[in-house]
Amino acid sequence: MRTALTRSPFLSAIAGGEVWLKRECEQHTGSFKIRGASNVLAQFTVEERAAGVVTSSAGNHGLGIASAAKAFGIAATIYVPASAPRIKRERIASCGATVDSASRSYDDAEVNARATVRGSGAIYVSPCTGRQLLAGQGTVALEIVEQLAEQGATLGTLMVCVGGGGLAGGVAGLLRAEWPSTRIIGAQSELTNAMALALASGEATDIPDLPTLADGLAGLVDDEMLAQGQAALDDIVTVSEDDIARAIQALWTHEGLTVEGGGAVGTAALMTGRVRPTAFPVVVIVSGSNIDEARHQAIVAGNFPAR
Repeated sequence: MRTALTRSPFLSAIAGGEVWLKRECEQHTGSFKIRGASNVLAQFTVEERAAGVVTSSAGNHGLGIASAAKAFGIAATIYVPASAPRIKRERIASCGATVDSASRSYDDAEVNARATVRGSGAIYVSPCTGRQLLAGQGTVALEIVEQLAEQGATLGTLMVCVGGGGLAGGVAGLLRAEWPSTRIIGAQSELTNAMALALASGEATDIPDLPTLADGLAGLVDDEMLAQGQAALDDIVTVSEDDIARAIQALWTHEGLTVEGGGAVGTAALMTGRVRPTAFPVVVIVSGSNIDEARHQAIVAGNFPAR
């Protein structure tokens, strides 16, 4: 669905110019991931729909696939790591999909999902790559440009969360062609910094699987993901776990938004000054809201995760 774009007085004061929030956290699945998932499954043939769909996910992509599969009458199996937030696992199951949460890490979940596909004939849908997936994610940028135009403004800087680069690649596919002057800046956790390392080295990069608030941004960056990041991003920054917690807290206090860690990294980058925009207006994509309630309440109360 089309989500709201709202001005943030709090972040505008920090950044020294107009900052807007693209509220993808208010999607009906709680994440932008439904956009790409729906676009991919909508183009399945009759035979592909009968074969079923399998994917691996930190949670939100799996929920997008599960929701779209339910709408199209496709059997879905979703592999998530054992550490995936309960809210994500439960919402996937509520769509009627089979959830496998036995994998030790996100990368293991992908290995297991691909193995299942080889044995079953089902269709694997990547959470980060593929033209149809990226085209769906790119509709976020299309809406932002249209919504700013209604305010008489042109997008100066776009802040985007980065894991494997699916959202960045999708929005850049539109912006690089139509509005090439827009700066696209990625943000991720210091504990999910595979893309930042890969861009610095120019090589595919794997990182340890560590507990993080930004669970949705976990996983390695392979050659295809790296190519997406190189084409999409003008810059990328990382923020700490405490920075993310403060951003989650601030988005609730100042904007009334429930935001998961991966969705708060762009806000954290502005709050900490790691990004000092020069092109305004700035739009921050607030990408998801699927955080366990008890964890969110603790963070809002100031009980940040241990280092």
